[in-house]
Amino acid sequence: MVHEVEDRVVGSDRVLAVLVQLAEFPTGVTLDELAQRLKSSKPTVHRALASLRRARLAMQLGRGVYVLGDEFFRLAYRNQAGRPDGALIEPALRELADLYGETTHYAILDGLEVVYRAKVDPARGAMRLTSVVGGRNPAHRTAVGKLLLSHALQSVEELRSWLGDEVLEGRTPKSITSVEELWRELERTQQRGYAVDDEENEIGVNCIAVPVQLDEAMQPIGAVSVSALAFRLPLAELEKEVPRIRGMVARARGLQPAEAEPSAP
Repeated sequence: MVHEVEDRVVGSDRVLAVLVQLAEFPTGVTLDELAQRLKSSKPTVHRALASLRRARLAMQLGRGVYVLGDEFFRLAYRNQAGRPDGALIEPALRELADLYGETTHYAILDGLEVVYRAKVDPARGAMRLTSVVGGRNPAHRTAVGKLLLSHALQSVEELRSWLGDEVLEGRTPKSITSVEELWRELERTQQRGYAVDDEENEIGVNCIAVPVQLDEAMQPIGAVSVSALAFRLPLAELEKEVPRIRGMVARARGLQPAEAEPSAP
């Protein structure tokens, strides 16, 4: 009986593994390629694909070529549109993108990474960043990640426990790669109430992040960031805008009236 339960769990995991792999190939992937990537036999992968096709989560383009099905996207878009946090914060993202002419994000913390729940690019005049809704980045290299970690962790020991065996990998010369340095940055973030990314995730791009809270006494449910080209809006200038950014985000959550927003300098 135990053996039967374990077989069912493995089978379910295999179907999910095939689904995840399909997402990596928007133009299609062959049965042979899937089997190689998953290190499974073709009959095993084919059975998983058959389950996904019955649920309309996968579809076959041609002989042996598969992609995600329309039902997968319908469910994903329906879920995304129904998320209360993203829906409520998106007007503030648009307002900020219009005001600064830069890209804005809303993200949450998920393990060692941040997940972008919403993104707004300015209508014109700015380089488009590569981030996408549903995309991920290491938390330690992003302003949104450091902002959320500063609220979630209370000591350097908790930070080490959170990291486990993971290494703080750098992406630019400015990336933080030591636990001690990251903890000092989290302490500074907690004290000032906002986080910065000083070209730590992408050269030439800096970022400011502020918390999104249902109530000022509660832990943030996410963070909003403004990502700017450093030559156009240097970090020092972006930091001067924090009171205004924080006010606009707070208004979107109904935490302060419109007249409380600091006036433009």
